Amino acid sequence: MLEPTGPLPPEIYWRRRALAIGAGVVALILLVWIVTSLGGGDDEPSAQAAAASSSQSNPSSGQAAPSSAGDGGGSGSGEASASGSGASGSGDSGGGSSVAGSVSGEAAVSSAAAVPAGQCPDQSLAIKASSNQPNYPAGQEPQFGIVVTNIGSATCERDLGAGMQQVLVYSLDGQQRVWSNTDCFPNTAPDIRSLKPGEQAAFTVKWSGATSEPGCTAPRNPVGPGAYTVVGQLGALRSTPEPFNIS
Repeated sequence: MLEPTGPLPPEIYWRRRALAIGAGVVALILLVWIVTSLGGGDDEPSAQAAAASSSQSNPSSGQAAPSSAGDGGGSGSGEASASGSGASGSGDSGGGSSVAGSVSGEAAVSSAAAVPAGQCPDQSLAIKASSNQPNYPAGQEPQFGIVVTNIGSATCERDLGAGMQQVLVYSLDGQQRVWSNTDCFPNTAPDIRSLKPGEQAAFTVKWSGATSEPGCTAPRNPVGPGAYTVVGQLGALRSTPEPFNIS
């Protein structure tokens, strides 16, 4: 049965048998190699996954320690708020304030910036501050105007009470916070206004010309001659700075 039979020479049939056997052996070797590779690959990723899991758990425990240390050291957002207020106090008592003072004043406003449900959203309003005159002689109280406009497409209500509005005076470069109307005379009485599209609500505020800080704890000193800017703020809305001079 092993003897090749057919019309062709026997050598042809032996060669064909040899090629078929060789191909079968190669296929068997490849199959064994593939099975071996897959079996070894499963173990290796498992080890890598275990190592990765261990490395992830260690950083999480390591991160908890710095957070605890930061709280214990008084760093973080809590310290930023407290240090900002302190810097503002020291600067205002000397007739001016630092950048930290400006930040603390803005932080105090941002804490009350949340708009109650059902009231005009900030994107529906615009606020503008202006000075009653460009120049004030020494001793004259500057007067500022604040105008809130409904720039939306629907009528809505908004609390425009003095407690929600803030008028701030800065140095011309904006680096020194000089005064705010809510520092020494806070007023929390609500003033709900209904504004139609395009309707405006106008207010006036007078400034004595003396410095102040949040809480009004530092001595108030008359400001010196120079250029200043006034900014109006309602919640999170801020107007563009309007310059004026004191001679």
